[in-house]
Amino acid sequence: MRLNFAACLTGALALASLVAPIGVAAADEFTPAQKQELGAFVRDYLVNNPDVLRAAIDALDKHDKQVADAERQKMVSDHAAALFSSNFQATVGNPKGTATLVEFFDYNCHFCKGALPDVTRLMKDDPNLKLVLKDYPVLGPGSVEAAQVASAARNQLPGDRFWQFHSKLLSMHGPIGKAEAMGVARELGLDMDRLAKDMESPEVTAGLEEVMGMADALQINGTPSFVVGQEVVVGAVGYDPLKEKIDAVHKCGHSVC
Repeated sequence: MRLNFAACLTGALALASLVAPIGVAAADEFTPAQKQELGAFVRDYLVNNPDVLRAAIDALDKHDKQVADAERQKMVSDHAAALFSSNFQATVGNPKGTATLVEFFDYNCHFCKGALPDVTRLMKDDPNLKLVLKDYPVLGPGSVEAAQVASAARNQLPGDRFWQFHSKLLSMHGPIGKAEAMGVARELGLDMDRLAKDMESPEVTAGLEEVMGMADALQINGTPSFVVGQEVVVGAVGYDPLKEKIDAVHKCGHSVC
């Protein structure tokens, strides 16, 4: 689809350069023979100047990314309350920090596990960082089960105490499901009867549904994904790019000053 659009765009530019000198008023005034000749010209032009087509495709890709980024930024603003201050989220770090990093993650996500040291370091290096953790269980039933346990565990592990649970579970090797999450909860001394009861509460389902809807609105389809300022950052991009954006939010309120 992009290739055809770019070809049409390039063809239109070539058409304009061809017909302008001879004063043709409208395309429907061409005769069939002229249209055939023009088509041959456009084809030969593109064959002999492939860089023009490549430049058009690159420009279209850049335009599409800009449009998608603008749409995401609007969605971040529209969903700011649920995104940054939901009753269903885990908040660690400095709850009154001057910059907030939101992470959408899955406990079975290999790249989320790889990003854990970067997120840990960001919190350690920045006492004014608020970290919001969004369970986004997209990798199967085990991920959903782990997210349900984690959501219920927050009732007994407020604030930074939840980080112990989160980091222990996320750093585990192998598939993670209910058994693994319950094991970490037991290791941390949680009331297991209360945990089992809380897992059945409507709030757990409502919280996971809220995150799913938010991810759809922000066009997030993979983990980890981050929100910093009004920008959505997809993928485990590493410590330095996230730190740069967080520092910018501290400075000017946006991920880029």
